[in-house]
Amino acid sequence: MSFKDLKKQSSLGALTQKLVKEVEKMNSAGGSNGDDGYWKLECDKAQNGYAVIRFLPAPDGEDMPFVKMYSHAFQGKGGWYIENSLTTTGQKDPVSEYNSELWNNGTDAGKEQARKQKRKLTYIANIMVIKDPANPQNEGGVFLYKFGKKIFDKVMSAMQPEFEDEEAINPFDFWEGASFKLKAKNVAGYRNYDSSEFAKVEPLLGGDDDALEALWGKEHSLAALVAADQFKDYEVLKKRFNQVLGLSGSSRPAPQEDSGDEDIEAQLRSARPAFQKEAAAYSEPELPSTTIPEPASSDDDDALSYFQALADD
Repeated sequence: MSFKDLKKQSSLGALTQKLVKEVEKMNSAGGSNGDDGYWKLECDKAQNGYAVIRFLPAPDGEDMPFVKMYSHAFQGKGGWYIENSLTTTGQKDPVSEYNSELWNNGTDAGKEQARKQKRKLTYIANIMVIKDPANPQNEGGVFLYKFGKKIFDKVMSAMQPEFEDEEAINPFDFWEGASFKLKAKNVAGYRNYDSSEFAKVEPLLGGDDDALEALWGKEHSLAALVAADQFKDYEVLKKRFNQVLGLSGSSRPAPQEDSGDEDIEAQLRSARPAFQKEAAAYSEPELPSTTIPEPASSDDDDALSYFQALADD
């Protein structure tokens, strides 16, 4: 697709409709290693942070301006399991298969362990950093950005507003998009992005086509992040998973009882120095809960639907 075609799609609004349809397809279907090129919001000691970013269109030659990644991060008797999930690409994954057994074994302990091992949903998109008070050297740069369901829901709400007096926008559009004011704060010990919002609609870089085309050329490939080489083979994952949980062959021991030790969020935080590169993918979105409150929070909606689907298999 040429730059002229990209601008033409903007005026027609066709790309917004396509994005909505693709998201629906993603949600009806069943997760990049390393931090090169990634931007993260830096928060102060009180876990407050602020920045302004602009979501960018799909890279040249690619259809979607974001990709969806599932991954796992949990600890067992044999160490940590931090891997991309094959369910990202619609394949069978050993953790998902085992979680299905746990969820269907009829015990609360089985469901609790499945929750601790549940998939983590992450989205990845190209962004331009407009304002970064903590790291002003990032301003004007093009980065990859990992974000969770709460921020993604705000993106979708912009494309599909709830009320009639709200105009739909395509946040990924150069000309008719809007900057995103990312606001983080500490709520009950967790990083919260509820106050984040889109600014008014305005062309990026003043609508200068030459500058925008140059910016477009700096984007990172998103398709490469979910390519086959980003996922280990099923048997390799299964071997590691068995090692972590202390399983031998096809044996399936009873779910481990809660020892009263730190929950999974605290364990992940304490392990970050040793697993900085692997755990970086989980630092921006909120970490998995060891329990799913009733009613479930928005971050757990995907996990609940996932386990319900397992129970229906």
